[in-house]
Amino acid sequence: MEKVISLRSEKRRTNRAFGGVDVPLLVIASALVLFGCVMVYSASSVYAEQYHGDRSYFIVRHLVFLLLAVGITALALRFATPRFWSDFGVALYGASIVMLLLVLVIGSDLGSGAKRWLDFGIFTVQPSEVAKLALVLTLSRYMVDHRDRISDKGRGSFRYGVLYPVLMIGGLLVLVALEKHISGIMIIGMLGITVMYLGGTKPVWIFSIVGFIALAGVLLIVLFPYAQARVDTWLRIEEADPLGSAWQTLQGLMAIGSGGLFGRGLGMSRQKYGYVSQPQNDFIFTIVCEELGFFGAFLVLALFALYVARGFYIAKHASDTTSSLIIFGLTFKVALQVIMNVAVVTNSMPNTGISLPFFSYGGTSLMLQIFEVGIVLSLSRFANNQKI
Repeated sequence: MEKVISLRSEKRRTNRAFGGVDVPLLVIASALVLFGCVMVYSASSVYAEQYHGDRSYFIVRHLVFLLLAVGITALALRFATPRFWSDFGVALYGASIVMLLLVLVIGSDLGSGAKRWLDFGIFTVQPSEVAKLALVLTLSRYMVDHRDRISDKGRGSFRYGVLYPVLMIGGLLVLVALEKHISGIMIIGMLGITVMYLGGTKPVWIFSIVGFIALAGVLLIVLFPYAQARVDTWLRIEEADPLGSAWQTLQGLMAIGSGGLFGRGLGMSRQKYGYVSQPQNDFIFTIVCEELGFFGAFLVLALFALYVARGFYIAKHASDTTSSLIIFGLTFKVALQVIMNVAVVTNSMPNTGISLPFFSYGGTSLMLQIFEVGIVLSLSRFANNQKI
């Protein structure tokens, strides 16, 4: 009898371990992606026709990257296991270091004034985006592999719980800082600290690290003119040059304010006619607000909130601690970028280049975002919860 019960229990565990993907997250992510495609076309059509002679220039490329990402993600869903993602993260971390070094030598600015991309002709890669994913995967594995030493009350607690993780994070931060990529520094830093905290690093060390980072941020503003200029524009937006440093922020605010409750209508934006600079990129949320109004913007944010809530739910029921940290880290990354993007376009924080997940045009960021959803869905197959 005990053997029969044991076999039945094992069968139930096996069924849960190799079940289907989390359907609610898949539906929410699909809705965000499709909504994003509609808004990329609507926001980019005028700019695309003016500079490329084809209103569908950006949406066609956006869809190509999307299909490629979906194809790669489908393979990951079919074959990847939790252990695979841990091993993959280590290799990806090394690759991201190499790419960040290459950017400093042969990087392209793509007209932005800052070298942050590797241009391969038919496509470009932004190494800092790769580094974010690599850090979550690698640091999650590290924190679990050394959890006994991290929880130790002796010297091992500092060495394994603080020193080594900080070196892992700091190596990426230094290289990204050399690109003058403020938002990249902020996101990588916050992702690293979050995974450290959840992985068992003592709160006293976390608070110390946060304090050190805050001090470093102040020094960054004081020592680097480009950072100081952005903060000055943010603090004195009324006095800033409306045709210069404050142009994009002011035009974005005009787009948001003119949307009202229900918006001007899909495709009817006026600010995309040369006012909001490259409206298909970082400031695409302002076009959402203008065309779809408060209710359209609320729907977008509600979808993101549902995505984050579901991601945290999957993380809570993950099959192992490493998977839980990975899922939480990748979900938190989406939440962080949404909050920061909305804060930038509403002038709640200084203007720094940061994309809106699933919405902003960009090959590297879109493919990685879809791939990250695939990782979460892949790990959800092994979760210890019944799919609902």
